[in-house]
Amino acid sequence: MNLDLIFPEIFLSLAIMFLLMVGVFKKKSERLVYNLSTTTLIILLALVINLFSINEILIFNQSYKIDTLSTFMKSITIISAIFVMISSFTYIKTLDILKIEYPILILSAILGMMVMISSNDLIVFYLGLELQSLALYVLASFNRDNILSSESGLKYFVLSALSSGLLLYGCSLIYGFSGSTNFTFISSLTSNIENGVIFGLVFIIVGLAFKISAVPFHMWAPDVYQGSPTSVTLFFAALPKVAALTVFIRFLYIPFVNLIDNWQTIIVFISISSMIFGAVAAIGQSNLKRLIAYSSIGHMGYALAGLASGTNQGVQSSVTYISIYLVMTLAFFSCLFMMRKKNIFYEKIEDLSGLSSNHPILSICLLIVLFSLAGIPPLAGFFAKFYIFMAVIEQSMYFLAIVGLLSTVVAAFYYLRLIKIIYFDKPKESFEKDHRIGLKVTLAISTGILLLYFIYPGFLNDLVSRIVLI
Repeated sequence: MNLDLIFPEIFLSLAIMFLLMVGVFKKKSERLVYNLSTTTLIILLALVINLFSINEILIFNQSYKIDTLSTFMKSITIISAIFVMISSFTYIKTLDILKIEYPILILSAILGMMVMISSNDLIVFYLGLELQSLALYVLASFNRDNILSSESGLKYFVLSALSSGLLLYGCSLIYGFSGSTNFTFISSLTSNIENGVIFGLVFIIVGLAFKISAVPFHMWAPDVYQGSPTSVTLFFAALPKVAALTVFIRFLYIPFVNLIDNWQTIIVFISISSMIFGAVAAIGQSNLKRLIAYSSIGHMGYALAGLASGTNQGVQSSVTYISIYLVMTLAFFSCLFMMRKKNIFYEKIEDLSGLSSNHPILSICLLIVLFSLAGIPPLAGFFAKFYIFMAVIEQSMYFLAIVGLLSTVVAAFYYLRLIKIIYFDKPKESFEKDHRIGLKVTLAISTGILLLYFIYPGFLNDLVSRIVLI
């Protein structure tokens, strides 16, 4: 009777199996499978949006939750995946990694994320996490001819396996001391909770912090971001963070909302560490992908600051922040895909030297993206940080707000340095200008949203406030 509520997940599972069959039995079907995968995502988006009318339903013995939060998070995940697919086609074709497995692995990772987002049970959440992680291990090392790609896949596998083990240990502790893995059931027991559950809570926070590359569990991010193919780095930088943040919200605010005094300090520490480290460590980088890795660590610090406030407004500001962060990430990597000469993609900071002389439109787009990442008004990135700081200050968490503001100022240095290199340094040989329409559309839409967001900044916040009700 409840199968219609998980029809998007069923459809995606069947589509993955069908596309695998097409790829195996039809020779030279790489492009066909890729295009069918993109079409699958568009249909999937329509199926997910159709569930917005459902406020909250728990199915499968209360282990799977369909509500407005899950529907919204799945929607922005799928929309981002569609733009990742259409913007990165030329890149993976040029690198000769357009194999049938590539889009199927992306679809498998998205299926895992969808399961994570709707999970209301530790076992269901862990199944989704592993489905996502197994696909990401392979994607990180997909460019087998590149030793950096193989190395990044191995590093991610080893460290992710360690974090998954810690997370599973935390799940077993919670199950052992509470007698259940179900979030709803655990929440009814938290009045007389035992210390063993708090230990389990800490281990699960560690595992989730690894997945969003928050300090001090960030060590994999710079190497994996640099070594992976750029299209995979874009996928890493954006989508898994949405699923992990949703699990953070589900986990902290349903079974353990009464233990806020126990976990709030941990989240505040991780948030402050991530903001400071992300701002300082990025200053000395020479590779754009490594720089964006440290930048993403800092951005996850801001997102966690909203969660640390312990209020509905704080959670809403975090969801708003991650939504705008997705747009900024898509825009930045779209610019990166355009830095190509003679089938070689450039990713060093020095390659941006004098870009404005030969590519004025690309330079303006990068200017908008970098200013938005720095949080300079009136761009979307400013409003994302503004909502976070408002939520934190309303809870009188002034130290967290001050650290956030100071780290924003420090981070602005390396974004402004890039702008200085683009506009004031000596020009280099120009990049090729024959880009696919999909890449141009992705860049135009993402930078357009960042630039024009100030016209109606309350739209996203109002939407999120109706969706996220903790």
